[in-house]
Amino acid sequence: MTEGTLFLVTFILYIAAALTYFASLFTRKDKLGRIGYGIVIGGLIIHTAALLLRTFESGHAPFTNMYESLSFLAWSGVLAWVIIDGKFKIHKPGPYVLLIVIALMALASSPLMPKEATPLVPALQSYWLWLHVSVTMLGEAFFAVAFVTSIMYLFASTKEKKGAASSTSISADRLDSISYRCVAIGFPLFTLGGLVFGMIWAYRAWGSYWSWDPKEVWSLITWFVFALYLHTRLVMGWKGKRSAVIAIIGFLAALFTYFGVNYLLSGLHSYA
Repeated sequence: MTEGTLFLVTFILYIAAALTYFASLFTRKDKLGRIGYGIVIGGLIIHTAALLLRTFESGHAPFTNMYESLSFLAWSGVLAWVIIDGKFKIHKPGPYVLLIVIALMALASSPLMPKEATPLVPALQSYWLWLHVSVTMLGEAFFAVAFVTSIMYLFASTKEKKGAASSTSISADRLDSISYRCVAIGFPLFTLGGLVFGMIWAYRAWGSYWSWDPKEVWSLITWFVFALYLHTRLVMGWKGKRSAVIAIIGFLAALFTYFGVNYLLSGLHSYA
């Protein structure tokens, strides 16, 4: 079975899982949520096989072009969600997290994304590529889950203020708590992968730890936003709406770092 076939099967399973999760929301049957979770795990296993096959066939990390990068970021998002849903047993954010994953998979499968594995430029021929990119994307994946739960928090808190929340809904406080835990996991991963490993690799590849490259600048901006989230929460006691808004802004900054910088701003990372 080819990597492309495994990718397609994974894509279908993620769509099926999202539909099952949505059915659980509309019917309020938790059993469907558990089935959706099972489908997600099945998709994650096949997706892992696709990435491993891609690595074996190409001879390098499975995130050196935009197609591979989008696929790996989708995989990271699903892994983050599997961990969070497995830990907290909350299915309701699931379909919305999977919508982000499905969008990434759809973009990766579009004709606009070259699928061929090509030889790496010298700067990418380093084990620091594995450490820098993989750990950074795992951090961003937890930011994506926090983004979803923060938006859900804003809606839930509004409903609770109006007295419209039902007993089957996730409470705003729980959503706020889960968002915090996602950021608490994602932030050290992003710090380690995006900044520490990135600077070490930059020094080895370009002879400088920091070059004010657009990708570096926007990674730092993203880091500052989530540092602000944790500082205001842990030191100043912020919770709820203000924290949710910061988490949402942080994920949007991460998205711009990933997409906007690649396509709108040129720099040392342009080859990626």
